Amino acid sequence: MFRSIASSAALTQTIRKTMERNLCSGSAIAAKRLTGKVAVVTASTEGIGYAIAERLGQEGAKVVVSSRKQQNVDRAVNDLRTAGLEVSGIKCHVANATDRKALFEHAAQKFGGIDILVSNAAVNPEMGGVLECSESAWDKIFDVNVKCSYLLAREALPYIRERKGGSIVFISSIAGFQPFSLLGAYSVSKTALFGLTKAASQELAAENIRVNCIAPGVVQTKFAGALQESDVAKEETLSRIPMGRIAQPKEISGVCAFLVSDDASYITGETIWDSPKSIVTRRYGKTDSSASFSTGSSSMFEVHTHHVADLFGKLLQLS
Repeated sequence: MFRSIASSAALTQTIRKTMERNLCSGSAIAAKRLTGKVAVVTASTEGIGYAIAERLGQEGAKVVVSSRKQQNVDRAVNDLRTAGLEVSGIKCHVANATDRKALFEHAAQKFGGIDILVSNAAVNPEMGGVLECSESAWDKIFDVNVKCSYLLAREALPYIRERKGGSIVFISSIAGFQPFSLLGAYSVSKTALFGLTKAASQELAAENIRVNCIAPGVVQTKFAGALQESDVAKEETLSRIPMGRIAQPKEISGVCAFLVSDDASYITGETIWDSPKSIVTRRYGKTDSSASFSTGSSSMFEVHTHHVADLFGKLLQLS
């Protein structure tokens, strides 16, 4: 097995380098599908959230970024403005009602309204299986990951209704389809977002307000640093992903830009699995019958889950 992994290393490295050079560069984005739109993106000062804010801005939207820490907001706003994008920012802890109110008022005052909400914030304060989770950790996970997503959507709704239509996107995870063994409660919270998407989309469809969800696979963020601990771990991880590489944040942002644009005007209530699919074999050797909901990237969590889950949990608490 390891000989096979080693023999594919050169090809995998070539693929990764090519993608890093060419993937979704700002100069390659010619579409301006979001001109005249205003977008609010939570937890958007780094990683997937930052990439989404950047891409929506490149597509012509005016963007409000936010984070729990003001210094992170200031840095992100400066970087995005330096890139020529029309951006503003404000500190917002999504579990704080006053912060949420200030976030939406800031967007309306600065840019005149809100057309798009991207709910990206999440936490995971505790490692372990779902039935091992403490009540306090369970409450915090569901308060931020689920309840706050619902509250953000509900509180943004009056502003979106004023625009006679708009779009809401929840950022979930492949863990919502195939739970991670050491991120049990977190995985369940991400599954809940699928139901929230379905229910809200049905209620709002007649008002021309679309609600969709994105479930990213393994993405090259700080979290993915655990996958680079050794050459063996790195190649083992990549061998489980059909495309031979980890996703870049800009690949998630491109999907989001599509979903909130008029190109997706007839799409609502959907969860987009942003990860290459393959058949995953269970630990006891049988083929997973739900292959359409299984990815090569998810299976690696059974191999290095103790490394990834620990780092993932720490990073979510720091975001």
